[in-house]
Amino acid sequence: MSDLPKHVHIHEEGPREGIQIEKRNLAVSDKVRFIETIAETGVKQIDCVSFMNPKRVPNMADADEVAKAIRKRDDVRYTGLWLNTRGLERALALPLDVVGSIRMTASETFSVKNTNKTIAQTEAEQRSWMEIYRDNDIALEWGYVMTAFGCSFEGEVPVENVLKMVETILNIGTEYGQPLKGIYLADTVGFATPLDIETRIGAVRERWPDLKIGLHLHDTRGTGMANVYAALRMGVDQFDSSVAGLGGCPFAEHKGAAGNVCSEDIVFMCHEMDIETGIDLEALIECARMAEDLFGHELPGKVMHAGSLQRFRQVA
Repeated sequence: MSDLPKHVHIHEEGPREGIQIEKRNLAVSDKVRFIETIAETGVKQIDCVSFMNPKRVPNMADADEVAKAIRKRDDVRYTGLWLNTRGLERALALPLDVVGSIRMTASETFSVKNTNKTIAQTEAEQRSWMEIYRDNDIALEWGYVMTAFGCSFEGEVPVENVLKMVETILNIGTEYGQPLKGIYLADTVGFATPLDIETRIGAVRERWPDLKIGLHLHDTRGTGMANVYAALRMGVDQFDSSVAGLGGCPFAEHKGAAGNVCSEDIVFMCHEMDIETGIDLEALIECARMAEDLFGHELPGKVMHAGSLQRFRQVA
């Protein structure tokens, strides 16, 4: 077990993964206002849009328009998500920060459901992406292993499958002379428990001791924050999260709360543990309340409803 990290990096996913699954599709102006407000909190990277087939993800049909309308800060990266070459080409044509990534899935069935490609087909496409990155002077940064903790279609995903996907990603990077910053393990459908966090991170570290690990976690079954804590105790300092607990995968095939682990809840816990985030918690709480107003229903974040402890300490 590692020491706690001194600083945690939050990659905000709410404007992308949150909006894509909500029943109410916001106007472009509201999406842009939401993104710009989050950018004022100290968050350094915001996933703003995804480049998907609008028939499959209707709330992202206006992704190009949103990307063009954002008034951007120089100290924030504004990113988008693509899962195929056409999406990458769209991202390159827009005023976004295109971050080089390799994305594989540890479950064959989920890979087909999510992208209409088998794992083998996905691996081949990653090499096409690497060619595009090279042609556009884009550095490879992170690899992602989706369904690294379980799959709604296949159930248990063996640890060996996860290690195989990590190895595949690292090999592709090496093949193109592009070392990665690290690997994100994604609990895409919300299976993980703290024991799973320890087991799977431990297995990756046993094989690649110096490999940096990030986590993309969902709170589908209420274990999200416990999983963050377990990861912090192992020294993990990179997390994808969503303001107000927004989000979820449209193709996960579950009826439970699908939201991502909540940004302001992570920030609150980190600050209480003397871990820096560089984020203004009170400002992030206001963003969460803004999201609740925009979508017109209660959202699952906890700190947004209870408030931080700041006012109690001021009284003391």
